[in-house]
Amino acid sequence: MTDAANTEADNAAGVDAPLQAMQEHLRQLVGGSLIESRVVQGQIVLEVAVAAIQQTLVALRDDQHAAFNQLSDLTAVDYPERPERFEMIYQLLSMKNNMRLRVCAAVGEGQAVPSMTAVYSAANWAEREVWDMFGIFFAGHPDLRRLLTDYGFEGHPLRKDFPLTGHVEVRYDDTQRRVVNEPVSLVQEFRDFDFLSPWEGMQAQIPGDEKAGKDG
Repeated sequence: MTDAANTEADNAAGVDAPLQAMQEHLRQLVGGSLIESRVVQGQIVLEVAVAAIQQTLVALRDDQHAAFNQLSDLTAVDYPERPERFEMIYQLLSMKNNMRLRVCAAVGEGQAVPSMTAVYSAANWAEREVWDMFGIFFAGHPDLRRLLTDYGFEGHPLRKDFPLTGHVEVRYDDTQRRVVNEPVSLVQEFRDFDFLSPWEGMQAQIPGDEKAGKDG
């Protein structure tokens, strides 16, 4: 879709003037790195190539008019059915304009993403969390270690193909007097679920029902 077509679509959607002006400015600012821009629920969303993510965020931060100088969130989403499985999401805030911006970049499995720690210091732990939960590697990160899972943990829990039971369980062994990791072993009672509501089996009478019965 061309910029003119994007602008017409935004006008049809009732985008307010300041948001429309900022969107047009960002299209010019990002330039050839921009894949698509749109407004979703009052927020500008930019899609860029992952190879251009660093230069894009630097431009958004340093531009005096845009001034998106705060990284409020950084995360990823797993879409196993897509050729490029993951999508990196950067949520930016411009205090000057009181405006939020979302920048998205598609990432293939095994593809490295440039670290944003040199652009926004807040990206440090957020990138560690994405590495831990999704297995996306951030090139240039100063200390890329797991953040939420334990030492020796296998797999990445927020991938859609990660088993709900996990691979290992942790317990304290009285004999060895230490915490041990073991393969998950669920007894049969925990594998079979009765979806009958517990309220359906109750025969208790609610106070006041006996009067209703007499009146009837």
